[in-house]
Parts: sequence; structure tokens; C-alpha cells
Amino acid sequence: MWLLMVFIAIPMIEIALFIQVGGLIGLGWTLAIVLFTAVLGTWLVRQQGALAMNNIRKSFSELSDPSAPLADAAMILLAGALLVTPGFFTDALGFALLTPAFRRAAFTFLRKRIKVQSFAMGSGAANRPAQDADIIEGDYSEIDPPKRPTHRPSGWTQH
Repeated sequence: MWLLMVFIAIPMIEIALFIQVGGLIGLGWTLAIVLFTAVLGTWLVRQQGALAMNNIRKSFSELSDPSAPLADAAMILLAGALLVTPGFFTDALGFALLTPAFRRAAFTFLRKRIKVQSFAMGSGAANRPAQDADIIEGDYSEIDPPKRPTHRPSGWTQH
């Protein structure tokens, strides 16, 4: 139910802000600001997204907990979606998500409310059930005897 309220409230807020800002500075400047924030936001998301991907690779290579870098990258992705959406409210949320301090605070807030049941790294071989002792693994190849034609080749085939 709360998600429905969000999908209704955000467009209403955006419309109200467009009317207010457009009335104060005019249509041309309002559209220019919206276009400028989309371009600036796209550039910032690309820059911070590349850094976030490096942090994810680093956490995987060091075999450390990847939850913080993954959450960071997810919030940057969400910021990008908000920044390319036309509007002042979504732009404010998007730019807020691009600031590392806000992302850390949001991650801390979410981490307190989410409980991880289990976490495992590796190929998963330890998580597989034990195999039956009667099974022997091996490789094989089928050898078919050469086929002998039962009729003469037609004029359409090569010899």
C-alpha cells in the first residue's frame, strides 16, 4: 500500500514544483534546469559508477564482505534513474544519493533493518549434498561404425 502512495505522491510533488518554479523563473529556464540536471547527473553517475565497480571488484578479490560496495552501486544506479527522470524532487533525491555521506547514512539505516540469514563465498561445492559411493564419474565417447550407402548418389550430391 505504501508503494502505491509513493507512486501517486511523487508525480503530484513534481507537478506542483514545476508549476511553482515555472511561475517564478519562466518555462524556458525551468526546462533548461531540468535538461542541465539530467546531463550533469548522467556524467556524475558515470564517474561514481566506475568507482563503485572498482570497489566491488576489490572486495571480491580481497574476499571481503561485498554488501557495502554492492549497496553503494545500487544507490548510484537509483540516483541515475532519478536524475534522468524530469523533475526537481527526483533530482534532489538523485543528487543526495550521489553524495557518499548520504549513501553511508542510508546504508547504515537499511543495514539495521535487514537481517542476513547466511552468506557463503566460493564455488558452492561445500554446499552440495554428498554423492552416492556407487557412482563413478568418467568421460566417454560413442564410436559409430561408418555408414555404407544403400543406393547410388544422385546427381545433386558431390562425389
